[in-house]
Amino acid sequence: MSSFAEKFAQLSLSDQRTILIDPRVKAKIGKWKPFYKRLTDFNFIDAKVNHSDFGVQSLIEDYDLINDSELLNNPEYNPEQVKTLKLIQGGLRLSAHILVKDKKQLAGQLWGRMQHFDVPEIQVMLKVAKQQVLPWFCPLTSNLISPGGSLLLTLTGHNSWVTAIAVTPDGKRVISASDDKTLKLWNLETGEDERTFNGHSSSVRAVALTPDGKQVISASDDKTLKLWNLETGEDERTFKGHSGWVHAVALTPDGKRVISASNDNTLKLWNIQTGEEIATFTGEAPFNCCAVAADGVTIVAGESSGRLHFLRLENVE
Repeated sequence: MSSFAEKFAQLSLSDQRTILIDPRVKAKIGKWKPFYKRLTDFNFIDAKVNHSDFGVQSLIEDYDLINDSELLNNPEYNPEQVKTLKLIQGGLRLSAHILVKDKKQLAGQLWGRMQHFDVPEIQVMLKVAKQQVLPWFCPLTSNLISPGGSLLLTLTGHNSWVTAIAVTPDGKRVISASDDKTLKLWNLETGEDERTFNGHSSSVRAVALTPDGKQVISASDDKTLKLWNLETGEDERTFKGHSGWVHAVALTPDGKRVISASNDNTLKLWNIQTGEEIATFTGEAPFNCCAVAADGVTIVAGESSGRLHFLRLENVE
């Protein structure tokens, strides 16, 4: 155990919290050097990840303080050091889905993602990590995805295939559908699983968000569609009428009507507020996909036969 860890363990809970909140204090008063030193210190990183009141997400948010106005106005503010902090934050963000389950993997995750960066502070951080007492696997190469690339974070929580996703209009959250019969709402800034939607009795195949981003429609192998309140998770309405799996959904631009495509060889038009089935179009084979054009009245739907159908909503019967 490092001297930092030994001393930290002997502190009262109140004093531990004071130390772990320290980067926010430094940012608020514009002290760049101690702020930078704290967030490149493996011992501090390890302590915050492992503390029950904080954890990896709280630590990740500390690095966002580089944009604090007080720090930006400090003459010692260093753009190169900012890049270093962003790399460490990126490494932690990529590792977050592992660390929330097993905090002991912190050192291995950082070594596997960052050992190839020729940055003195990162190399010192990794050297300190290597001195931890607990047995751990130390990767000899950067065998994990590194920060700075296209991948920002990984979201884990479903226990079966993810079949569909939709992003909220503000771009801050995503809703996912899965063969595990659930939908999940994720925060794209934190990676947090904010809510799970339970109610379908079989795989969820498709999702579509209302234009205002407040509700989501789901389609399932249980032959139904469901309308959910995104904020409460409430199952507001169930649409029944299909006799087969529902493969796809699409909303009209005004958010008032929804189209569903099913392997019962039909497309159905529904009133989203009442759940009423307005019209049905019958094809010659199962429908696998559908879309509504920007004009709000033209539908395009694809059959398993390989055919595409173009329809006008006012003519659907």
